[in-house]
Amino acid sequence: MTAEVFLASKASEAVKALYGADFPAESLQVAPTRKDFEGDYTLVVFPLLKTSHQAPEATGMAIGEYLKANCPEVSSYNVVKGFLNICLGGKYWLETLQSVASDSEFGTLPSTGKTIMVEFSSPNTNKPLHLGHVRNNLLGASVSEILKAAGNKVIKSTLVNDRGVHICKSMYAWEKCFDGATPESTGKKGDHLVGDCYVKYAQMEKENPAVLDDVHKMLVDWENGDEHVRALWKMMNGWVFDGFAQTYKALGISFDRTYYESQTYLLGKELVQKGLDMGVFQRDPDGSVWCDLTADGLDRKLLLRSDGTSVYMTQDLGTAERRFAEYNLDSHVYVVGNEQDYHFQVLKLVLAKLGFEWAERIYHLSYGMVELPEGKMKSREGTVVDADDLIQSMYEEAKAASEESGKLADMSEEDKNALYHMIGLGALKYFILKVDPKKTMLFNPKESIDFNGNTGPFIQYTHARIRSILRKAAEQGLKAEASDSAVLSPKEVRLVKIVSAYPEKVREAADSFSPAVLANYSYELAKEFNQYYHDTQILREPDQVLLSMRLLLIEVVADVLRAAMSLLGIQLPDRM
Repeated sequence: MTAEVFLASKASEAVKALYGADFPAESLQVAPTRKDFEGDYTLVVFPLLKTSHQAPEATGMAIGEYLKANCPEVSSYNVVKGFLNICLGGKYWLETLQSVASDSEFGTLPSTGKTIMVEFSSPNTNKPLHLGHVRNNLLGASVSEILKAAGNKVIKSTLVNDRGVHICKSMYAWEKCFDGATPESTGKKGDHLVGDCYVKYAQMEKENPAVLDDVHKMLVDWENGDEHVRALWKMMNGWVFDGFAQTYKALGISFDRTYYESQTYLLGKELVQKGLDMGVFQRDPDGSVWCDLTADGLDRKLLLRSDGTSVYMTQDLGTAERRFAEYNLDSHVYVVGNEQDYHFQVLKLVLAKLGFEWAERIYHLSYGMVELPEGKMKSREGTVVDADDLIQSMYEEAKAASEESGKLADMSEEDKNALYHMIGLGALKYFILKVDPKKTMLFNPKESIDFNGNTGPFIQYTHARIRSILRKAAEQGLKAEASDSAVLSPKEVRLVKIVSAYPEKVREAADSFSPAVLANYSYELAKEFNQYYHDTQILREPDQVLLSMRLLLIEVVADVLRAAMSLLGIQLPDRM
């Protein structure tokens, strides 16, 4: 039970005792007291005035007096206009520390009974994954874990866009310009080789726009099952899938279900026919099919081209219908950049017109683009930050920063390399996830690897520092436990308050689909610990009761840091 819930229940009892009225605890507003006022938590009194028939100050004073007299956990209170500020005593916070320490599932919320699918990554098979995909993957994976911790059953899915005009462009360029090159013959990862083909095609089209007609013919041949085109498509996609698998493994990304557009686009075509039969879609004289959304304040949306080939919207209609039917979903979250806001607005509207009541349970987690100091990335021009290169560069940055510290001399090379990867990935993931998803972000690798400030390595180092203290304590035979006679200092109370807020931070992050909530919570906790560590004796504390309590406190801090960061996909080392 959080402090807010505890105080709301006690305030509800007070209202019943003072005014003879039932006022449900869940309808009372209790929140942390603002920093410029004295108190731990504040009860908003204004909603109670119709019940108390008193002025706000008098109502607050009456409830405060009742709590102080009947609730031993309350040490003091003060009233500012219609706000009752309540201070909880050290006994309450000591019991909270003991409760958190004994709860192996602390931070995992009760089951909601809901099933949620989160679709993310969903790459095109015409290029390798780049920095933009990295933000997508990290957001999708983290949101999935946060929703699980919030009590939901989560299905992580990806839709591989393995067919279409963009794929045919790479295929066309390979046939015309690459002289049978393969990953083996070039020594390149398959996704990189195909990406080179895509960049080459852009140059070809710029020099001769007529090649686009050949590409469209290739797409028609693919949909008609042409053996040569299909064999080429299968070979090149296989190269890309192998490359993607390596990148996903390096990032720690996995999926529960993978869909392929080549297997789902026909589902969309069936829905297009259904829409035509219902009269909600129209076929133009050239044979193309459209949904007219002008009455809804939008425009006409193409669903089938005049040559009968499908578009993104076609397959999104089909896959949405298939997923809700297969899994009886309560919600479907699409993790896709904000340049597709209009697409998902149209998707929901078209599905609703087709009669699917679950259309309103689709949520587009729209995130901002990742930019570099030199500007935006452009795939066609080959000016992207490749995900594989980025992961390697983060490893090199972590290695350089760690070796400079000079603290790993007695570690084996194998352990060092594992640590460099952990720090490098932690830096990358944290730097991206600490930014609110809706915001465009500027990525700076060197800034992300800093061991001070709001970074992943700072939190990793904090955890390693705590584990080092606990190892030394264990070597001395010291135990981490909290006696009822222990007295918490104000700084220790502050740490317990932050720790106890963790379950609500999980809930907040899940409700807002924002890993940034947990990232910045972790930084606040790590920063508070470091200030405490700087000012407080732990292993040299002569009072054994205090020493044992402090060991338990820092152990809990480390455990909560590890739990919170794991929801971001970040590992915390025991040594740095």
